[in-house]
Amino acid sequence: MDLSIVVVAKRTIDDDLGGGSLLTWVFSAYAIAYAAALLTAGRFADVFGRKRSFLRGVLWFSFGSLLCGIAPSAWFLVAARVVQAFGGAQLTPASLALVLPEFPVEKRTQAIAVWSASGGLAAALGPSVGGLLVEALGWRSMFFINIPFTVLIVVLGRKLLRESKDPNAERRVDYLSAVLGFSGVALVVLGISQSEVWGWADRATVTALISGAILCAAFALRCHRATHPILDLSLFRLRFVVAANVAGILFSMGFIGMWLLNTFWLQAVWGYSVATSGLATFPGPACAAFVAPFAGKYADRFGHSRVLFVGALLLAGGTLGLRGTIPDSPAYVTHYLPWMIMTGVGVGLSISTLSSSAVAFLRPTQLAMGSALNNTFRQVGTALGAALSLAIAAPAFTRIDAARQNGASVLDVSKAEIRGAWLMNAALYGVAGLAMITIFKRPSESQINDARGV
Repeated sequence: MDLSIVVVAKRTIDDDLGGGSLLTWVFSAYAIAYAAALLTAGRFADVFGRKRSFLRGVLWFSFGSLLCGIAPSAWFLVAARVVQAFGGAQLTPASLALVLPEFPVEKRTQAIAVWSASGGLAAALGPSVGGLLVEALGWRSMFFINIPFTVLIVVLGRKLLRESKDPNAERRVDYLSAVLGFSGVALVVLGISQSEVWGWADRATVTALISGAILCAAFALRCHRATHPILDLSLFRLRFVVAANVAGILFSMGFIGMWLLNTFWLQAVWGYSVATSGLATFPGPACAAFVAPFAGKYADRFGHSRVLFVGALLLAGGTLGLRGTIPDSPAYVTHYLPWMIMTGVGVGLSISTLSSSAVAFLRPTQLAMGSALNNTFRQVGTALGAALSLAIAAPAFTRIDAARQNGASVLDVSKAEIRGAWLMNAALYGVAGLAMITIFKRPSESQINDARGV
């Protein structure tokens, strides 16, 4: 929810703090720190307790939200977002690992669907509620609003959640692999996130990407040799895990790109306010939240790969519809709303299916680690998708900003690059669906029995 609010309110924050290009880090810093910390957080949750990790993550996120709300400068806000990200990274894999042991393996897909639907509902409320808050109370209110919710979560969580951990795990963590994994993922995401600003061929981008790749390779080697690795590499022998992660990175690339372009078009081309653009976006994630619980039943009945393939086709079709029909002048009911509903249904079918296919058939001891791995791949995809979409659409953004500064109409400015970026995102959805159909293989009975603890 907080991520979606920040995307909608970026221009407002920029006007207040005057951070210029630094404020791109309000989004990027969160993505980098969150992605880098996930794998380590998953292992710590398995070893030291998932309830403990979840509640600690909520508290860290609450503290980070407070710091964001009182931020006196752009630099302070970026640092506070890193604190938020560390909290989010701790609670995300732990939350799913707390849910799944409460259900038999045959019901886990549906449980994950409900878990995903709650996230879809939050994404739906984020731009809408956030936009109204920003216009009524200022952008700081969108961070302060997190605090009462997080306090309530801690109070209820202490009473209702049951602690669980990997009973076979020793209370030791291989800290060298933790450092290698964190640094490697952080550098890769840094290079990707800043490529649009620095340029893909810039020395800083190349150095970050190559250094990150080397550290990730060293991390994998260390995990192969270590007695207590951060990541169990045997997960990559499971085709359903590989399929979910390959499709997940492609899906995330397309989703974040579509979302950023849609928001920019509504605000910069159609002239919508922050609140209006948030409300205009609401039907898409709302449909996703409604459809996601049913996606679990469909996945159990027809197969995860088929359900995700249909979701990918709907997403690709809706994105192509936007690309091909959206006019320069506002035409919300006829030329935006139908595509939002179509893509929303596609997201509802896809996002819960990706999560469930990645972890539903894992052993109880692998749940937090499997969830962290899947979320890491998707965060890398998010960074890559945002960088590619913004890089492709950048010339159109520049022309629109120049026209606005000169008092000219943006309706006469060519927006071909934005439409080209939409086309790329539609293609990414299609490839994600094909990857799932091609790679995914239903787990064997022995794997299912392992997940049941039999």
